[in-house]
Amino acid sequence: MTARFAHPDILSPSPHHLHQVPVLVLMPHSKCNCRCLMCDIWKGNKSGTSLSLAQLQRIEADLRAFGVKHVVLSGGEALMHPDIWSLCALLKSLPARVTLLSTGQTLAHHVETVSVLCDEVIVSLDGSPAMHDVVRGIPGAFEKLQDGIVALRRHRPDFPIAARCVLQKCNFRDLTAIVTAARSLNLDRISFLAADLSTTAFNRPNGWDDKHTDAVCLSVEESLEFADIIEQLIADNADDFATGFITERPERLRGLAHYYQAVHGLRSFPPIRCKAPWVSTVIEADGTVRPCFFHPALGNVNDRPLNTILNSDEAIAFRETLDVRSNPICQRCVCTFNM
Repeated sequence: MTARFAHPDILSPSPHHLHQVPVLVLMPHSKCNCRCLMCDIWKGNKSGTSLSLAQLQRIEADLRAFGVKHVVLSGGEALMHPDIWSLCALLKSLPARVTLLSTGQTLAHHVETVSVLCDEVIVSLDGSPAMHDVVRGIPGAFEKLQDGIVALRRHRPDFPIAARCVLQKCNFRDLTAIVTAARSLNLDRISFLAADLSTTAFNRPNGWDDKHTDAVCLSVEESLEFADIIEQLIADNADDFATGFITERPERLRGLAHYYQAVHGLRSFPPIRCKAPWVSTVIEADGTVRPCFFHPALGNVNDRPLNTILNSDEAIAFRETLDVRSNPICQRCVCTFNM
């Protein structure tokens, strides 16, 4: 049987044995310089860890063998890593396209190196200036973000800079103002996603209790109001959808309101189409390997080679039995990475 995602002349005992993993999501540093309402990563700052260059070098051969073409630096905040540029230099030599996800708080200090060792920056933008600071939990967060974008644009005007925004209870009414803020920051595009409410990702090993969930999740009434706000944006900002400045198609954006309505049982969760466990992997700062942000760990690169982990009996069995249409973790997935 010919392996899926493999070269036609390579035979494998299972179509779920991975020969190619074109996308790597790397979380090189576990600390963060924001205190976001919808994320607990920053709560682990006291015991933060970093993936070392030596650790990355140990899996370099596997990354090359898997044909990694795109690396997404997630976090924590990657720019807090003490040796991030050595890691990026190795990743660029694969060769791979490097996308940096960043809070933007220290971007102004790194523009020269970012412009050389990264191919794209995606910053977090969670509101118009005052709202962004509230969501990020840091006074002056918007101003620092703006300073970083201005500095990068000044250094290299054509460098791709986008934004992503998590829409939740605190900021969903700010949707139109967020698009306006993205324009004012001279960004290339902006994308939106809902808040993850139900998994153990983002430093939540025990999940959230009802109080924390209620502080982030829209109520029934708010979810219906959110749907109206989205329809107004679709009507008023048709050009932004047509040009791709707003990355999501209108139907995908409507799905964010549907997601919160589904939490309350008003409808089904939006349908999921995802190949992430078959074409990508996530490696965290402590070496933990996951099939995606949300599913349980498959192993740790400090204990076993990456190829051994991704093609272990357990990993293959996971992919063989995973139906993203019915799996409860997949059904509630908020990820917008198109794998």
